[in-house]
Amino acid sequence: MNPAASTPIARIDNAMAAVAGRLAVPPTPPDRPGQAQSLADGAAGVALLHIERALTGTGTWNTAHDWLRAAAHGGVLADVGSSLFRGAPALAFALHAATTDKPGRYDKAQPALHRAVTALAHRRTDHALVRITRAELPRMAEYDVISGLTGIGAHLLRHAPDDDALGRILTYLVRLTEPLHHHGEVVPGWWTEQDPHARNSPAFPGGHANLGLAHGITGPLALLALAKLRGTIVPGHLDAIERINTWLDRWRQHDNNGTWWPQWITHQDHRTGRPGQPGPLRPSWCYGTPGLARAQQLAGLALNDPDRRRLAENALAACLTQPDQLQRLSDTSLCHGWAGLTLTAWRTAADAADPMISTLLPAVIDQLLHHATTTADSGDGFLEGRAGVALVMCAIAQDAPPTSGWDACLLIT
Repeated sequence: MNPAASTPIARIDNAMAAVAGRLAVPPTPPDRPGQAQSLADGAAGVALLHIERALTGTGTWNTAHDWLRAAAHGGVLADVGSSLFRGAPALAFALHAATTDKPGRYDKAQPALHRAVTALAHRRTDHALVRITRAELPRMAEYDVISGLTGIGAHLLRHAPDDDALGRILTYLVRLTEPLHHHGEVVPGWWTEQDPHARNSPAFPGGHANLGLAHGITGPLALLALAKLRGTIVPGHLDAIERINTWLDRWRQHDNNGTWWPQWITHQDHRTGRPGQPGPLRPSWCYGTPGLARAQQLAGLALNDPDRRRLAENALAACLTQPDQLQRLSDTSLCHGWAGLTLTAWRTAADAADPMISTLLPAVIDQLLHHATTTADSGDGFLEGRAGVALVMCAIAQDAPPTSGWDACLLIT
């Protein structure tokens, strides 16, 4: 079924072309490297839009090259803070997307970038394993999709699945799922003393355990599941998936809103066994039911567990029929808006056991297009701005998975 069948393709094409036109020329002077080499809101992320359009014949390679040059301007960042969404891994991800139809297009730059990414992966994995050996709690940026090793692993799984750096990241994630003893209590290995904004806050005494796909344990779950589905497995791999599933089951809620999960678990929640969140919040990729459901669907597929798969798919379908939940979306972005909901639901529907989610997608797409033409986004970037929204519309118009594979950075595929 074409989820856009009830929506005039011309309407989608016009909206997408308007964004591409607005973003035709990189900024002058170029952004500093730290900004330019950002998938979230820099030139590297905007380049993904023009790469996808060039690959699908709706844009030009000259524009894509201009944005990639802008992303690389000033030298490549490969410090310990670099991640899939910043620095060498971000630029490497964008360059690989641009070689989908012609592997040699950037054959001079890619080997050096790959060396930088793998060296970074080994360095960050070394630090993380030392931290685990000391039985210290992690920071979210150690392991998450946006800033951590899970994001770097997502790039390597797609573009260098046989590299030892990926194996070491997966081995680290297995250890991350093992419990830790902290102040006399047993907590999951991803428990952090930080608040959800990666700060130390009196509002979160004792820290929290994050469940979201962008910053929580659902990101590692998705990477472990995708790696298993693609035949890359390390010792303890399936046990780690099961440990995460068990944790998610512990905090799974079911009420008139359907099945949902809290965004995070505080120290007080952990002690009482009850989440403080009274009901589902916005249905986003980053923290909401869509991201959590997709990761668990992938886990169900990886473990050949039809019950897990069905639970995830039913949770997302229920979410898509709840006006109170959908009204919580306040923008169109990939991260926490209509574009992220649409794409995640679309990817989930493609692997679903029945057409339930597919039948709900046309209404979701209509809402995305409505909000894209009536609301102002926070910027032009990929994760929270117009470029990401246009990329989703490009996929809908083509009625096919992204040609460049750009959504691999979201760990939903």
